[in-house]
Amino acid sequence: MKQFADRKYIFIGLVVIVSFLYVVRLFYIQIIEDKYQLDAKNQAFRFPTDYPIRGYIYDRKGKLLVYNEAAYDLMVTPKQVTKELDTNDLCGLLGISKEMFLKKIEKARQAPNSPRKPSIFEKQISAKTYAALQEKLYKFHGFFVQSRTLRKYPQNTAAHLLGYIGEVNKNITDKDPYYKDGDYIGISGIEKAYEKELRGIKGKKVIMVDVHNREKGSFENGKYDTLAISGQNLTSSLDAEMQLYGEQLMQNKIGGICAIDPSTGEVLALVTSPSYDPNLLVGRSRSTNYSLLARDTIGVPLFNRALMAYYPPGSTFKLINALIGQQEGILFPETRYPCARGYPVMGGRPACHAHSSPLDLMGSVQHSCNSYYAFTFRSIIDNKKYRTTEEGYKAWREYVLSFGVGKKINSDLPQELKGFVPTVEYYDKYFGKNQWKSSTIVSLSIGQGELGVTPLQMANIMATIANRGYYYIPHVIRYVGDKKYIKPEFTKKNYTKIDPKYFDVIIDGMEQVVQAGTGRIAKLDSISVCGKTGTAENPHGKDHSVFVAFAPKENPKIAIAVLVENAGFGAAWAAPIASLMIEKYLTGKITRAELEKRMFEGNLIKDKDKVEEKKR
Repeated sequence: MKQFADRKYIFIGLVVIVSFLYVVRLFYIQIIEDKYQLDAKNQAFRFPTDYPIRGYIYDRKGKLLVYNEAAYDLMVTPKQVTKELDTNDLCGLLGISKEMFLKKIEKARQAPNSPRKPSIFEKQISAKTYAALQEKLYKFHGFFVQSRTLRKYPQNTAAHLLGYIGEVNKNITDKDPYYKDGDYIGISGIEKAYEKELRGIKGKKVIMVDVHNREKGSFENGKYDTLAISGQNLTSSLDAEMQLYGEQLMQNKIGGICAIDPSTGEVLALVTSPSYDPNLLVGRSRSTNYSLLARDTIGVPLFNRALMAYYPPGSTFKLINALIGQQEGILFPETRYPCARGYPVMGGRPACHAHSSPLDLMGSVQHSCNSYYAFTFRSIIDNKKYRTTEEGYKAWREYVLSFGVGKKINSDLPQELKGFVPTVEYYDKYFGKNQWKSSTIVSLSIGQGELGVTPLQMANIMATIANRGYYYIPHVIRYVGDKKYIKPEFTKKNYTKIDPKYFDVIIDGMEQVVQAGTGRIAKLDSISVCGKTGTAENPHGKDHSVFVAFAPKENPKIAIAVLVENAGFGAAWAAPIASLMIEKYLTGKITRAELEKRMFEGNLIKDKDKVEEKKR
């Protein structure tokens, strides 16, 4: 009997041990290991992301610049794809080869994806393909369609300013948990700068599906769904009509235009030429089109010249030197300097064109005398209150920086560069310490040498002069949603180191530039335009044509800078383009049809191609 009792306890012990092992295994399967949960859930449920509607973008008058268009992504959960799948049928619908199908399936199985989790198989399929898929989707186990939106640009304008969106990469998903593989993000322009405002907040849905992969509706009537929150609409400061007009004037030309409202700092137009149709960087053809644009090495249409190109400002920079000279007490309205077709002190270098001599300060602006500003620059740098050339140069440089040159203006647009104003250290390295003086760098007096200024900075200098000594940081967004959106720093007046009393004589001289000086072609009968021509020397070819201006003289509404590469004198192309844009903006019409036609039809890229061919 004792033997049977022992066996009983052994049997009970075995049952307890086996039961315990089963409980542990069930606990592991149900609580710790999610493989079986995922398999079960994925068979009965689908968890598509509810992507928010990206915010629209409008111009200052309410004209729509960017909106959304429906698109669809074909998703796949590899674990659910059956051996009975008709790959030929699916490949035919999608227009892909069987080899491509196998590559996509393999990618969906690999990290960071998972065989048990859905990932994008084919993105941005057309509405036509989507309709065909819907009819046969029940046959393709493991596949489903997820709704998305793509950007659409009805005006085909302002590509660089508006920017574009693209798929996130691993660097972004690692840094920001909001983004997952397959999400889109602003890559450039307004799309990038205002990504958080535009993107909205994603939601999540729980959809029931049957054994045939057909949707049966929301689980428990959407009890566990979270709704997406749409992105906010933006109203920009851009004048779409003026922007498009500037792009038309710059067709077949290389360069940039920036126009600003001096009273607010709002950017009215930001033109880069050559540009491109922003719709080219949308949808499945985006990669192909991007490659084509990137291979254009003559026009380089992807390069944002208005914000990123460094140009010598040429004679337009004389305005700053004239203001610094007055502030330093070495230049007065009645100051006269001789000109012998160039700077006499250095044997006629820099050279100058024919004009009456000597000129006073206002006359030097009107006739753009190089010799006058060489004398002025020497007097600033060699001012006896400074002990050394380096000390005088540092003081001069600080004045220049106060105009927003040589540093970032910190606008609300990404990719803005700071330009270049050489430091003492730069010249010490280039020439040697104590081995250079004012005559060594005299080219700075006329906006040449090592100076590099962007079109945005040129326009901002004009806004500063129009305001008699201060500027508002240029910015491009006025409203986010229905609320006025102006960052505190955009309402602050940024003052130069120049006393306001010194601006009047310079502005009078700028008025005379247009009335009876080098910029007469920019004259408007009904509007007093204050401007300055510039011919920026280009060591790589024909000089650049530059013109800066603001109008009207009193209570200015627009400040503008135009730079046309390899176009010669400022009065040849830049000044006419600037004056046409001023007239268009202030009056809404154009009275000089012949001038407009000549600007429209001018093809300077063609001429550049011929030059390049001769070089080769």
